[in-house]
Amino acid sequence: MSNKDNRFISFNTLVKKEFLTISTSYAILVVLIGGIIGYGFLYNFMYAPNDVSNAPLVVVDNSRTELSRKFINQLDATPEIRVIGTGEDYIQAKELMYRNDAVAIMMIPYDFDDKIRTGRQAVTVAYETTEVFLYSLYIQKGITFTLLNLNNEIRPDQLVFLPQKDVQIMASSSSPVKIVGTALYNYTEGYGTYLIPAVLMAIFFQTLMMITAMITGGEIESGKISYYEPLSHSFKGLSKIVLSKSVTYVLIYLVFSFFYIGLLAKLFDLPAEGDPKVIAIMIVPYLFATSFFGLTLTLFWSDSDAPIPVIAFFSVGLIFLSGVSYPLELMPWYWKMCHYIFPAAPGILAYVKINSMGAGFYEIRQEYITLCCQMVIYFILAMLVYKRNINKYKIIKPVTNEETDILSSNSIADVNSMP
Repeated sequence: MSNKDNRFISFNTLVKKEFLTISTSYAILVVLIGGIIGYGFLYNFMYAPNDVSNAPLVVVDNSRTELSRKFINQLDATPEIRVIGTGEDYIQAKELMYRNDAVAIMMIPYDFDDKIRTGRQAVTVAYETTEVFLYSLYIQKGITFTLLNLNNEIRPDQLVFLPQKDVQIMASSSSPVKIVGTALYNYTEGYGTYLIPAVLMAIFFQTLMMITAMITGGEIESGKISYYEPLSHSFKGLSKIVLSKSVTYVLIYLVFSFFYIGLLAKLFDLPAEGDPKVIAIMIVPYLFATSFFGLTLTLFWSDSDAPIPVIAFFSVGLIFLSGVSYPLELMPWYWKMCHYIFPAAPGILAYVKINSMGAGFYEIRQEYITLCCQMVIYFILAMLVYKRNINKYKIIKPVTNEETDILSSNSIADVNSMP
């Protein structure tokens, strides 16, 4: 097929070509399967169990007083901690941790009772395993609650015999109001239910960026980008190139979205408060904006390997830029600008609002408008970048008919079927 005939390649043929490129590349399949499915399970297992209760803890009680025993009993009564032993020394306690019978060790010092009774500060030491991320958080929470409760019980007794000066200090440091916090949207108060929904959307952005970089970088590196040269002379041809690629990616990722939003949410008890229709309305412009953004960045790629570590490195800050972990209103102006540059930022924020907070379309209208504006802007930029990539290759190496003879049978069939 001549180079001139490539102008009549249909949109369907370009989509088939993109599907063929993805399905025959082991590296791309690894990113799709390992990146999306692997990351999805990995992050959920890392933060499981999401809500820790009865974490086994061993106490090394060097005080062995009535007060230390009372402290241990109250510690065991908390929902976060289960005391499995109190008579061991530190060496025995370490053996229990090495055997995974305990996930933490609590050290009560010899002078625990004396210091508390005389109004001085007593220091307790806790060692936690990092095998599960959330053990440390919940064990510290249980220990802190127990110490505060014990402090409130002992303080009135100390006021009887302490000097008047010390009484004034203790009274001034006491809290006049009891504050009780209630989690409105993170019903388990777990780190997983707070973080994982945002991470899943960031994975979509990260892996889709990698795929666009790998495919286009590979086309530039191998010279296969010359296949699109006849289409690069008009707006219609350039839009056909960019849209065919993006439609292919979006169709694939819509299938994976059912896995993320449906299966993983059920398996790991993730928040699922949102209306599926609102999620679908939001996720389509999010995927298109991400795809167009990835194609725009191919301006900086010359091969299929270099972009991967760069994309993986900069993806860490997407959660921050979204406004989920840090309020967008408190960010400096330059970080706010980045929020409106990267499609991941408004996409993550919109998804968390819908799925974790039960927001409707009206509540995410700002993020939706931002995604639509990004989609239009990056679509235009992607066409200009692709035209430049093709022209740059033509300067380096003139186009030959042999290089453009790709999927010729499909293209001829499409030409013959044209009116």
